[in-house]
Amino acid sequence: MKKFVQFALKTFVSAALLASGSALFAQQGVSDREITIGQFAALTGPAAQLGLRMQAGIKAQFDAVNKTGGINGRQIKLVARDDGYEPEKAVLAVKALLNDDQAFALIGSVGTPTTLAALPIINEAKVPLIGPFTGAQGLREPFSRQLFHVRASYFDETDRIVQHLTTLGVKKIAVLYQNDAYGKAGLEGVTRALTKRQMKVVAAATVERNSVDVAKSIDEILKSAPEAVVQISAYKSSAAFIKQARSQGFGGQFFNVSFVGAKALADELGDAGNGVVISQVVPFPFQGSSAVVREYQLRMTESGQKEFDFSSLEGFLAAKVLTEGLKRAGRGLTRESLIVALESLKDFNMGGFTINYSAKSHEGSNFSDLTIIGRGGKFIH
Repeated sequence: MKKFVQFALKTFVSAALLASGSALFAQQGVSDREITIGQFAALTGPAAQLGLRMQAGIKAQFDAVNKTGGINGRQIKLVARDDGYEPEKAVLAVKALLNDDQAFALIGSVGTPTTLAALPIINEAKVPLIGPFTGAQGLREPFSRQLFHVRASYFDETDRIVQHLTTLGVKKIAVLYQNDAYGKAGLEGVTRALTKRQMKVVAAATVERNSVDVAKSIDEILKSAPEAVVQISAYKSSAAFIKQARSQGFGGQFFNVSFVGAKALADELGDAGNGVVISQVVPFPFQGSSAVVREYQLRMTESGQKEFDFSSLEGFLAAKVLTEGLKRAGRGLTRESLIVALESLKDFNMGGFTINYSAKSHEGSNFSDLTIIGRGGKFIH
């Protein structure tokens, strides 16, 4: 009897130690049944459509995965915090996601200044961020092991724009840029692309983030008589510039990088949008010409979304990358195992859009394309 009691006691102690050890090493945001993923983005304010549409695509993929049993038996829970496209609020949002919401990983942040502001916290916590909605070089160099990019860089986009313009014989190119890290990254991209072709920006003017006060910028740029203006700003300020410049008789071309939010810009411009060009970093979402776009359209429809656009497709692709990483990381999920799993995505073809990661590069993709806003706000590929 005494031996039995001693054996039972040892068994109980061993089980207790095992349980406490499991609790000690349990990964934040991961339970037996659920994985909590956080998003910080503009969900209100002048840039809200960027965050909301990005979120729509993310949710469409998560909903589809959850309906089929989740990832290794766990459902994916998305928790979002609004940063209003302001760096200070982004810092608070990330802290809340990690400390209050206990997020395991992050996805789909929106903007260069906001993501840069949050980066020190992300790096310190060693929490993966998949698919930040920004192409800024400052988030690619120096290399951060926590950031996994799904889109091409602004250098890729601006080089594509400048290549197109110079091929057409356009030589006088001006830049309107947002007066922050995003705008400056785009300006640098245009400058680099022109320098490579022995050319210079003829004029450059700024607009403040979350502002549509572009009167001074218009005066500064138009006096240089440019043939084309490349805009590195959000959709409301870009639309305000285009409308006011057109009203003053400017007949040149307007080009925007993808962050502007193509659908949001087209909606904001209305009839004034005809002929405006936007570079894109994802496939054309309105025609099912590739398997991944057809899947995106299906998942969006199943999720109750009736409209397709570039921003939600980017969110969908980011979510597909994350869910594949979660799947490969296995049941014993940790942040480290997710990072290693994501780094195994070499030539990962989602059906017409390919991602490449390694232990030394998290660039993901350098795909870029050009689209034009046609009559009625319809996009021409």
